[in-house]
Amino acid sequence: MKSTFRLTTAVLILAASMMSFAAEPEYVNIEMEIDINKSAEDVWAAVGDYCDIAEWGGLDCAITSGNGDMGTVRVLLGGRIVEILVAQTALSYGYTQPVQEGQFYNLYHGFMEARPVSASTSRMIYTLVYDVSNLENQQAKDADMARRRGMFEGMLVNMKDIAEAQ
Repeated sequence: MKSTFRLTTAVLILAASMMSFAAEPEYVNIEMEIDINKSAEDVWAAVGDYCDIAEWGGLDCAITSGNGDMGTVRVLLGGRIVEILVAQTALSYGYTQPVQEGQFYNLYHGFMEARPVSASTSRMIYTLVYDVSNLENQQAKDADMARRRGMFEGMLVNMKDIAEAQ
């Protein structure tokens, strides 16, 4: 009986100590946008298909499930990145990356929208939301956010170039 009590106590202490090391989620939001001299409909026609990221993002893309509607799954970089379409309108879509066994889950979501400004101009908006609690300090969090912002702002410039060339 005493050994069972000691074992239970040891397990509870170990579990409590492990919980103290678990970080609370810290979600960040990175909002980016660029003005484009084309209608939102023309912009979306040029860059809004779910695998158009291959052209404006320079990432190989393949649809592995679905046909571009809700629930469609795309894989990027030869399968290293998996993204599921979880929101969609005529001029926007949102996606998430699923949990991968054995890896920190950052609840990564992206949302891309061509928003009308006038009949002949629009604004492409790209928003990322994810958890940075796994990063060791604020400097690492800021660096990660800056890296992602730089990468996606470059993609927005590519979208602008593609849309305005058509």
